[in-house]
Amino acid sequence: ASFTISLRTVDNITVTIKLRPGVSPSCQVNVKNVIGSELKIKPGENVTFTFTCNTPEKYFIMEIKKNIDCVSGPCPFGDVHLYPPGLPRLNRTFIWDVKASTKAGLELKFSTPWLRQIEPGETCPDVVSYNINSSIDTATVNIGTFCRNGSVSRIKLLGGVVMSLHLPWDSPLTTSGFNIANRASIKRLCIIESILKGESSITLMSPNYPLGFPEDELMTWQFVIPSNMRASVFFHNYSLSNCERKEERVEYYLPGSFSNPEVFKLSDSQPANIAGSFNLSLQGCDQDAQNPGILRLLFQVVVQHPQVDENVTHLVDLSKEWNMTVTIHFEGWPSRIPLMSEPICLICKNPRTCDRVLTLVSGAIYKISFLCKDLSRLRITAEKGISCVDIRWCPRKIYSLLVPKVITQLPIRLHKFIWKLLAPDLINIEITSPSLKLQQHVPEQRCNTSYSYSIVSATPETELNVGVFCPGGSIEKIQMRNNITISLKTFGKGFLNESNHQDLKMSFVPHIKDECTFTVSPDPKAKVYLQTPNWPYGLPPYVSISWYVVVPSKQVAHLGFSKDRMGITCETGRAYVNIKEETLGAEETVRREDELLPKPRNMYHDFWVNVSNCKPVDKTQLTLQFWVTFADKQIDLGVIIAVVAGAGVLMAIGLTVCCVKKKKKKSQNPMVGVYNPNVNTQVPGKQGLFTKGRKNNESHVYAVIEDAMVYGHLLKESNGSVAPEVDVYRPFDGPIGSLPPSPPPFSFRKDIKRSPNTEEPLPLTDTDHDTYTFAHQKSGQSEDSGDTNEKNNADTSTSLLENKEQDDLVE
Repeated sequence: ASFTISLRTVDNITVTIKLRPGVSPSCQVNVKNVIGSELKIKPGENVTFTFTCNTPEKYFIMEIKKNIDCVSGPCPFGDVHLYPPGLPRLNRTFIWDVKASTKAGLELKFSTPWLRQIEPGETCPDVVSYNINSSIDTATVNIGTFCRNGSVSRIKLLGGVVMSLHLPWDSPLTTSGFNIANRASIKRLCIIESILKGESSITLMSPNYPLGFPEDELMTWQFVIPSNMRASVFFHNYSLSNCERKEERVEYYLPGSFSNPEVFKLSDSQPANIAGSFNLSLQGCDQDAQNPGILRLLFQVVVQHPQVDENVTHLVDLSKEWNMTVTIHFEGWPSRIPLMSEPICLICKNPRTCDRVLTLVSGAIYKISFLCKDLSRLRITAEKGISCVDIRWCPRKIYSLLVPKVITQLPIRLHKFIWKLLAPDLINIEITSPSLKLQQHVPEQRCNTSYSYSIVSATPETELNVGVFCPGGSIEKIQMRNNITISLKTFGKGFLNESNHQDLKMSFVPHIKDECTFTVSPDPKAKVYLQTPNWPYGLPPYVSISWYVVVPSKQVAHLGFSKDRMGITCETGRAYVNIKEETLGAEETVRREDELLPKPRNMYHDFWVNVSNCKPVDKTQLTLQFWVTFADKQIDLGVIIAVVAGAGVLMAIGLTVCCVKKKKKKSQNPMVGVYNPNVNTQVPGKQGLFTKGRKNNESHVYAVIEDAMVYGHLLKESNGSVAPEVDVYRPFDGPIGSLPPSPPPFSFRKDIKRSPNTEEPLPLTDTDHDTYTFAHQKSGQSEDSGDTNEKNNADTSTSLLENKEQDDLVE
């Protein structure tokens, strides 16, 4: 097919057809049998041409440029047409180069559906785009690139303008979609007007973005918004230049403000919740000639309906809190950046200061409100620091690790509460859960509560992930060295109901030997799984972990490991597993990394499990898991029969002895030990409580006298015979307390060999091993002493009576 293009001289239009960049000249243009790869048609020419291929749109592009001089003559104001007609179907660009004086202004007015600015490199959905450049003398400033279907309705420019319209070869568009009007000087680089109807969002950029805004220039964005809507401004990306004079800033003309223009730095939180139309201006500065820097800005304006609870404020009283921050944010913050097209939820700490993220600090009282249709898209992350400043007072205080009610009362779901616990040297941290206890989250025993605790022990060099724990387990206490971070993370809405039952507490305690020590008091009916920290990445080198497991008195524990070996090879040092019961004379079970782990065994007393790591070779990590179950102690029937039989034998022997004793001399007077009530017979608990030892007092001396002379006048006659009462001594068989064990009861070492001089400590007892001395009464002593004793002991409730026959039995 042949094409004819006829250009009038007065139109001042030039048409150029040329090959697309990077395309081979497989197709050419034929003009009167002259074949070439480019055709240029000037004003006043009439040219007929053909292409040497059937698909010229794959090889050629076309540029139609119209020069308009508004300086030396009148401007052709009004609608701009796509001229000339009858052009071949090629990718084409229409360019309108308008020359104008800087004393006047030009206005580009766009027909609906208006325009939307896009970032450099972004393409429009229909591949139809506008590019607008301002031309002042010889300088050209790129105002921006725009697609159709937006809110930009007008652009006013100072001086000339170069307007480009890019159309694909198959575009049905027949009109330019804008007109040009003459306006008075705007005294600034440009004014961009946007009309926002209903809930919407617009993204705009400073001229030349992402390059620098012209030095010491001023531009304005005008936003036309219904008065019943609310607008908020967010700066997403900006940079500042190096100013010699003036200061880069933004100025707002806000409806209802008594201080217009309101000036903000680009680093400030920008106004939000604006009721109606407003203006935003960007002002540059005089830049440093040697190092000018770049001033640029990309921002977003969001328009929303007023919320139903727009005027509802929530009191957040942090005045009594210390070293705490509360951040209210969108879901996924800070790792995820929400798309600009997403509905926006705003948090406001005053009517004009709103943002997607708001951080509140302790020591103040806030009144916040929300501009958000769906509050379930918001979250709260809080952080609190607790540190030991004065070592003398730290160990005396117990801190409750509870989420403050001021947070749980907000209509926002708590995502995470973080406690950062800082301890000085030689002071460690103890975490307790007295009533709920903690359950370690392991594959065989997963947490299914509405929240969990992640505990991490950290030093500047290493970090030990102690594990994830939830309430309702068997771990009463965790003692850790170093600084600790505890993160409470919630799952679902159930935390609001369970938050009232939190009982996690912490305190500062003296230095402990191991990196971490667990105290475990399991439910006798449960099977408890415990595993080493840093799972599944393995214990760090040379770290020692201990578990102290409490076994109920009427129970027996069954201990077993989940695998046969430690599964590591040591490069330096040795790894050990130590097991020992907390009882006198208990043997210690020790296994190295090259030995099989102990088989499942019964533990009849409280016991310790210790895991000590070496420096493993590459690609091997020490990870151990063990379990504990409980069962009732079984009494052996054979033992019962043996005890009964032994008791029968002893009774027979006792009867025999009694019969023999009756045949002894009846003239023998018995020696009776007289009880002295004035002596302190309390069993000593600590030696330091007694100022005088047994060897230095007479509390162990018994005076022996003839009881017949002392108690003779008290004997009651019955048929001429004496019927004395006899007290029989019975040994004490009740519980005797002992001092609590000082854990751990044995030493965990890299080298397990004992020193030949090592001795087991003697057991702590509450008995005194002084020898009791009996003083025998001499025959010459008078009977008055007995009367004296009778008077002194007249308040005794039981008399010591005996006759010859009873004496024989006592003996």
